[in-house]
Amino acid sequence: MSSTMTVATDDIVAASARSSAQPAPSARGGLRKESAWRRRDRRWGYVFIGPQVLGMAVFVLLPFTASLVLAFASWDGLTELTWVGLENFTAQLQDELLLRSIVNTLLIALITVPIGLGLAVVVAVALEKLKTRTLYLILFFAPVVTSTVAVAMIWQQMLRADGVLSETISKVFGIAPPDWLGDPALALLSVCIISIWSSLGLNVIIFLAGLQNISPSVIEAARIDGAGAWRLFRSIRMPLLSPIIFFSSIVAFISSLQTFDTVFVLTADAGPDNATRTIVYHIYDLGFGRFEFGPSSAASVILLLLTLVITAIQFGAQKKFVHYEDEAA
Repeated sequence: MSSTMTVATDDIVAASARSSAQPAPSARGGLRKESAWRRRDRRWGYVFIGPQVLGMAVFVLLPFTASLVLAFASWDGLTELTWVGLENFTAQLQDELLLRSIVNTLLIALITVPIGLGLAVVVAVALEKLKTRTLYLILFFAPVVTSTVAVAMIWQQMLRADGVLSETISKVFGIAPPDWLGDPALALLSVCIISIWSSLGLNVIIFLAGLQNISPSVIEAARIDGAGAWRLFRSIRMPLLSPIIFFSSIVAFISSLQTFDTVFVLTADAGPDNATRTIVYHIYDLGFGRFEFGPSSAASVILLLLTLVITAIQFGAQKKFVHYEDEAA
C-alpha cells in the first residue's frame, strides 16, 4: 500500500514538473498573442518615426555633410568642383565682412538675451498671481506664433519716417523722429528691439511654468522664517528658477546667432553700411547672392564652431549660478 502511494505521489510530482516546465495551451496562446502585439506595435513605431528620421536625414544630415565637403572646395554650382584645402577658411577669416557680421551677431546676442530673459522673468512674476493672466499670455504669445517675416514687415511699416511709431514720437515730444532703419547706429538697435519683443511670450510661458513648479512648502517655510517678497524672490525663487533660466539662455543665444529673417526683411542689403549684417546673412549673401558656395560653407563651419564655443562657455559658467532643488535638499 505504501509503495503504491509512493509511486502515485512520484507520478503526480513528475506530472506537475512537466506542466510547470511547459506552458499551458492557453498560456502559449497568450504569449503568441502578446508577441504578435509587440511586433505589430514595433512596426507601427517604425512607421511613426520614419518621416522624422527621413526628414532629419534629408534636411539636416545631408546639407550638413554637403556643407562640410564644400567648405574645402571651390564651386559655383555650374563649373567643376575643385579642392582648395583650407583656402576658404583663411580667406574668410581675413574677410572684413565676416568679421563685421560676427561683431553684429554677438552684439545682437549680448543685447537681446539678457534683456529679453530679464524682462520675461519680471513679466512672469507679475502674472503669476493674476487671475486674468490667460488674456495677457495670449497677447504676449501672439508674436511667437506669427511668422517672423510678417512681424518684420509690420515693424518696417511702423518704423518708417511716416510710420505710427515715428509719428507718435514727433507729436508727443515735438522732435523729428529718428531714422530707425537708415541710421547705422539705430538699425542694429531696431533689430534687437524686434527680437526681444517677438521672443518675450515664449520665455514668459517657460518662466511662469517654472515659478508654478516651485514647491509651496519651500515658500511657506521661508515666509514663516520672516522672508519678505523681495527676499523670497532673490533667495528662493530665482535660485530654483536658475535651471530654466540656464536652458532658456542657451536656446536664446543659439537663436540670436542664427538671426536672419528680421534682417533680410527689415533692412535690405543688411542695412546702411552693413550695420545689420549677421553671420547667417553673410552665409546667404555668399552662397545665393554671389554663388560662392565654398566660402559660404566655410563661413557656416565657422558659425558652427562659434556656437559650440559659446555653448561650452555657458555650460562651464552654469556651475556657479545654477541651483537645483534636490541639491538644496
